[in-house]
Amino acid sequence: MGSLTREDLFSLEQYAQERPEFRARVLEHKKTRKVMLGENLTLYFEDRLTMQYQIQEMLRIEKIFEADGIQEELDAYNPLIPDGSNIKATMMVEFDDVEERKQALTELVGIEDHVWVQAAGHDKVYAISDEDLDRSDAEKTSAVHFSRFEFTPDMVKDLQSGAALAMGCDHPRYSYSIDALDDATRVSLLADLQ
Repeated sequence: MGSLTREDLFSLEQYAQERPEFRARVLEHKKTRKVMLGENLTLYFEDRLTMQYQIQEMLRIEKIFEADGIQEELDAYNPLIPDGSNIKATMMVEFDDVEERKQALTELVGIEDHVWVQAAGHDKVYAISDEDLDRSDAEKTSAVHFSRFEFTPDMVKDLQSGAALAMGCDHPRYSYSIDALDDATRVSLLADLQ
């Protein structure tokens, strides 16, 4: 799936013109890349297109047009693009009520290490989270984590042959699982494993 380079990006002027159509395309694409694990845990699976959109939006908002600034954004977001043996997600712990969220983040310490994916017939693959920096400590976890799920070649082969893809979380204070993702989401995520 390859990293993004400056040549892959629109200039600020081009992006202003292309943004409505590009944004609509990305939002449609994202519909099959969101998995809710219960009411309070959501995985937003990233890929080259979602990261291009994120970078373009950051450049637009911050009005970044200099080469060094553009490279900083590329360096920050390229690690979230799958590289053929994995799928990568932004994991969100979501509670609308601020006080409820604060309490939950103290109770869910380590939740990022309890989220898993599983190709039918294979062991669970647990998330490798927050490789860039720690987002949890002994007191509380963060509401946002960045996670990578690594697959073996046999898992990829079986998924490509039609094996179901399950997901879940087995944290002692938050347990939820999906036996098989819907076909559209499964197919979208399989594209990351090429």
